Amino acid sequence: MHRFRLLDPYLAWILVLWMVHPVSATAQQTLPGFAEVIEVRVVNVEVVVTDRDGRRVPGLAAADFELLVDGKPVPIEYFSEIRDGSLAPSASHASAEGEAAPVPTVGEQGRLRTHYLVFVDDFFSIAQDRDRVLDRLGESFAELRPDDRVAVVAFDGKELALLASWTADRAALGDALRRAKARPAFGNQRLTELRQNDSERGNRRDLELLQIERVRAVGGELPDRPTRLGLDPVERGFAMRLTQQVQNSVLAAASALRSFSAPGGRKVMLVLSGGWPYSPAEYTVNQFGANVEDVGDAIYDTKPLLDPLITTANLLGYTLYPVDVPGQDREIGTDATQGFTELVRLGESPSATAGGTATAREQHVHYALQSMAESTGGRALINAERDRALAEVIADTATFYWLGFTPDREENDATHRIEVRIKQPGLSVRAREGFVDLSRQAEVTMMVESALLFGDPPSARPLQLRFGRPQKAGLGRMRLPLEVGIPIGEITLVDTGGTWVNRLEVRTVVMDEVGSRSETTLDQVDIEGKRPPQPGDVFYYETDLRLRRKPHRLVVAVYDPLSGVILSSSAEIDP
Repeated sequence: MHRFRLLDPYLAWILVLWMVHPVSATAQQTLPGFAEVIEVRVVNVEVVVTDRDGRRVPGLAAADFELLVDGKPVPIEYFSEIRDGSLAPSASHASAEGEAAPVPTVGEQGRLRTHYLVFVDDFFSIAQDRDRVLDRLGESFAELRPDDRVAVVAFDGKELALLASWTADRAALGDALRRAKARPAFGNQRLTELRQNDSERGNRRDLELLQIERVRAVGGELPDRPTRLGLDPVERGFAMRLTQQVQNSVLAAASALRSFSAPGGRKVMLVLSGGWPYSPAEYTVNQFGANVEDVGDAIYDTKPLLDPLITTANLLGYTLYPVDVPGQDREIGTDATQGFTELVRLGESPSATAGGTATAREQHVHYALQSMAESTGGRALINAERDRALAEVIADTATFYWLGFTPDREENDATHRIEVRIKQPGLSVRAREGFVDLSRQAEVTMMVESALLFGDPPSARPLQLRFGRPQKAGLGRMRLPLEVGIPIGEITLVDTGGTWVNRLEVRTVVMDEVGSRSETTLDQVDIEGKRPPQPGDVFYYETDLRLRRKPHRLVVAVYDPLSGVILSSSAEIDP
C-alpha cells in the first residue's frame, strides 16, 4: 500500500513511534433526507396575509406584494397561493417585474405535501407534561391531509434518537409516540438544579438582611441600595451551566433539521421545548429585562443561543412552531427573593407576579418560543395551546402565499434581512425574517456537529480511524493520538507537473458522556504524491486529542473542496 506523505516531517516522525490499534467506527444507516452539502438556489418565503379582524385574505397576486432583501426590492420570481392545502387558481401571477412562475415544490394535481418534523425535548421536559403534549399530538393525527408526512426525533441531552422517519402511517406514528413517552425525561433534574440555585441565592439574601439589621442596631446608615456588580460566582456558575444546556438542545434541534433537509413541499418543525430561557443570566436572577448592574456582561450573551436553530430553519425553508410543553403556572417561576421586603425597598425587585400571570421565568421561556417563531414565520403555541398544537399548526399552514427569489450568493455567512410588504391598505403579513448566505466551511461544520448528536456518520464514504495509546496529560486528563486514514480514491488530486496535490479540510469534534462538546477544530492539510493515485492508496493524517479521562464520542470529517466530497466516521472512546 502506497502512503501519500505528510508535508510536515514532524508529524510523519510521530507516526513511526506510535503503537497504533484499530478502533471500530459507528456505521449506522444514514438518516433519510440527509444532505451532505446544501445548495440553496431559491429562497422560498411563506407569507400569511390577514385583515384587521385576523382573517386570511385570499385571491392576491404577485403584483400585490413587495419583497425586500436588506431593504432593497428584489424580483419575485416564483409565486403561488396555497388555499386549504392545495394550489389555488390565481387570476394573475404577474409581479411588478413580470411573470412569476408557480413555486416548483407544489406536488401533483396542485396538492401541497407538508412535512411535520416533531422535535421532543426530553432534557428540559418533565415526563407528565411531555406525555400530555404527545397524547394530544396523537389525537390530532386524524386531521393530517393524505399527502402529509410526519417524522419524530427526541433529544436527551446527549444524543438525538430517530423515532419515526417521514411517514403517513398512523400505526407507525402511534408507535413512535409510545416510544417517545417511554423515554426518560430529565426536567425534574433541571428543576432541582434551579431550586438549589434559588436556595443559595435566598441564603445569601438572608445574610444581607442580617447585616442590614446589625447596621441598624449600632445606629449606622443604610446605603441607598446594596452594591451589585453582576452575577456572583454561584449565580454565574449556574448561568454558565444552563447556557451550555440550552446550547446543546438548540444545536440538537438544528441538527435534526439538517438531517431532514431534503423533502420538498412545505416544511414545518414542532419544537416541543421543556423550557429554554431566552437569557440564562436573567433567568438565573429571575428578572425579565435585567440590566447590566444586575447580571453584568452576561446580559450581552443571549441572542446567539437560538441563532443556530433559527439560521438553519431559514436556510432550509422550515417554519418553526415552538410548543410550550410545561404550560401555565410552572413551579420554577417562584422567586427565591420573594418576601424579602427590606431588599425590595433597597432596590431588589422580585419578578414573580401574583394572580396567575406569567412569572419572570415564564416570560423568558415564552420570549424564546416567540423569537423562534417570529424569525421563521411561525407561531408560538403557549400555555393552553400546547393541547392543540398539531391541530393549530395544520390549520396555520393550510393557507398562505409562497414567494420565491434567487439570491446573489457570496457564501460569506452573512445574514440578510427579508421584508415582505403588502400594497393593499389594512392588511398585515407574517413571514420569515431573513436567510443566511452560508459558506461551504460552515456547512461542513454543521454536518459534523449533526453527526455527533445523531451518533450516525452521514457520509457513505467512511474514514479509517486508529488511536494510539493514551498518555497522561495532567490531573484527570489524557493525550490521545489519532490517525485518520483517507482513501485517496475518494478525493480529487490535481496534477501539478508530475506531483498530485490537494488541500483538504479536516474537522474534529468530541462530546463527553454528559453531553458537553468541544469546539469543532478545523485543520487544512496539504497532501502530495509523486505518481498518479492507485486503487487502495491511503493518506494518513495524524493529530492529538486532549481529553478528560472519561468516555467520549468522536466525529471526524474530511472535506475535499475540489470535488465537494465529504468523508466522515465516528467512534466511541472509552479509556
